[in-house]
Amino acid sequence: MGKFVVRNTASGIKFDLKATNGQVIATSEVYNSEAACMGGVESVIKNAPIANLEDQTVEGYEAQKHPKFEVYTDKKGEFRFRLKATNGQIIAVSEGYVQKESCLNGVESVRKNAKEGVVEKE
Repeated sequence: MGKFVVRNTASGIKFDLKATNGQVIATSEVYNSEAACMGGVESVIKNAPIANLEDQTVEGYEAQKHPKFEVYTDKKGEFRFRLKATNGQIIAVSEGYVQKESCLNGVESVRKNAKEGVVEKE
């Protein structure tokens, strides 16, 4: 079972979604309050399992409706994804992956782990 680890940072509070093996599979923005951060967690739990997949690495890709996972390449040429809520706001992002298949596996891991995720505070 995955878990959302909520923790304080120098500039606010954020969460990491960790897979069963403890690996971070998605990270939030930094929020101003714990309540706002918990709202982000709830949004990931609600949206990740039903989010469409928009593969922006394919030429002429078809734009999907929100909520959606956007798969893209960053400046270093690595594959990443971001999860956007129904309002279009980014609610979670991934690390960089060398292979696209690994990135897509990350998306599926977020779908699965968010649904079952428990919240833990550090």
